[in-house]
Amino acid sequence: MAMTDNQKTFDHDDDNVVVIIGSGAGGGTLANELAQQGIDVVVLEAGAIHTRGDFVADEWAAFSQLSWLDGRTTSGSFRLARDFPNLPAWIVKAVGGTTVHWAGASLRIQPHEFEALSHYGEVADANLLDWPLSYDDLAPYYDNAEKRMGVTRTHGNKGLPGNNNFKVMYAGAQKLGYDCNTGHMAINTVSGNGRAACQQRGFCFQGCSTGAKWSTLYTELPAAIETGHMELRPEAQVARIEHDDSGKVTAVVYFDADGNEQRQKARLVAVAGNSIETPRLLLNSESSMFPDGLANGSGQVGRNYMRHMTGSVYATFDEPVHMYRGTTMAGIIADESGHDPARGFVGGYEMETLSLGLPFMAAFLDPGAWGHKFTNALDQYDHMAGMWLVGEDMPRETNRITLSETKDSHGLPVANVHYDDHPNDVAMREHAYRQGSNLYKAVGARDVYEVPPYPSTHNLGTCRMSEKAEEGVCNSYGQTHDIPNLFISDGSQFTTSAAENPTLTIVSLAIRQAEHIGELMKEGTV
Repeated sequence: MAMTDNQKTFDHDDDNVVVIIGSGAGGGTLANELAQQGIDVVVLEAGAIHTRGDFVADEWAAFSQLSWLDGRTTSGSFRLARDFPNLPAWIVKAVGGTTVHWAGASLRIQPHEFEALSHYGEVADANLLDWPLSYDDLAPYYDNAEKRMGVTRTHGNKGLPGNNNFKVMYAGAQKLGYDCNTGHMAINTVSGNGRAACQQRGFCFQGCSTGAKWSTLYTELPAAIETGHMELRPEAQVARIEHDDSGKVTAVVYFDADGNEQRQKARLVAVAGNSIETPRLLLNSESSMFPDGLANGSGQVGRNYMRHMTGSVYATFDEPVHMYRGTTMAGIIADESGHDPARGFVGGYEMETLSLGLPFMAAFLDPGAWGHKFTNALDQYDHMAGMWLVGEDMPRETNRITLSETKDSHGLPVANVHYDDHPNDVAMREHAYRQGSNLYKAVGARDVYEVPPYPSTHNLGTCRMSEKAEEGVCNSYGQTHDIPNLFISDGSQFTTSAAENPTLTIVSLAIRQAEHIGELMKEGTV
């Protein structure tokens, strides 16, 4: 039976529903939280439903099946504009959003990272700002999220076993004096929370066919449907959000699976379309009252786009490693995640195990490369270990999402992604490459490869939280400063990027936001 077979449906003219755009970590969690309160919700998801039985253990086939492949354009000096000009982000277009594709790493943002401006001071050519909420404000919601997601090494949950890729990282960490463990992962080591135990298949990025990894696809969304208060509409590409003469949003216009335009009335709208599509939608919803786009009185919609400082280090060894066997990203070193400006940059970074299958390794190792060095690396593939470097990148007003001159199949301008690395990002990446290389060399690496950034999975900022309306787009609850019944419910809210993988924070913010929306609705203020 399909997920949506027994769900309640709502009339398009029902103006009492909350419309949520997107079904990933933010949207899917928010939908369930509101439905559990008895609030009627319609979720509009641009992608199709792919159940766990649909997932394929084949990188290219899964990429075509799940990825957001709608055209985008790029500009700026960042490497992606040259290597992957139409694919600046590697995210999902399917029910469950990027929680289908994510590796499961569930890290809390550190207290000082909520206060980047206060902690780091002014950084030239960066637009740093303190978050309008603190670590202590979010801590109880982190607890809630970790428990529901079954995050390892929290709340009594066991850690995942270490595969060979982890064992190589661990041995190198010991040599460098780093601490290394299998991390906090939203992946079951034993069955629980209605999900099976991890089978160590190694295809975390291609959809978890056993359901061991938390995803809104088979946790939050079915639970919300079960309440009778949520309707999921897949293959619904939202075009614009409408408002009345008072400036309150009133409806969401979308194209259904057949390409027909539909209009769903709404009491409240929450946008959770990822940090590229969310500002695109707000900008495409401009009107005479909001000529620069919805919720853009500050001019900050689309600005401060962050994608994390990233890069990878791979190394080959005399003995086989088979890094692709086992969980993709169960291994972490957090020693460099603190703020130590003596290293030549502010903020910090994590080192996390990573493996790519042979097809993606060929595409990502050195995009466009060929020749002896490239083929020699691939020849040593089964002797290779790998890590991903992920750190705090600097928000900049000039790093932004704007509307492109290119139009999509519905005639709407697509998003243009403009990004330039900040000097702080470059300094951090060089330090991370050096430390990653040193770690592998300390345990006898034969060849070391410093690999450039991939299309981004951590897209952040663009509708950031701020205490003052003129400095951002929404408040600490994701409620837009300009429009009281319009909310931002995804990574777009992030004021700064921090060093940590963002999903746990997105889920925690969604739980907190749902609580707040429930209170506002009871009061009748939205």
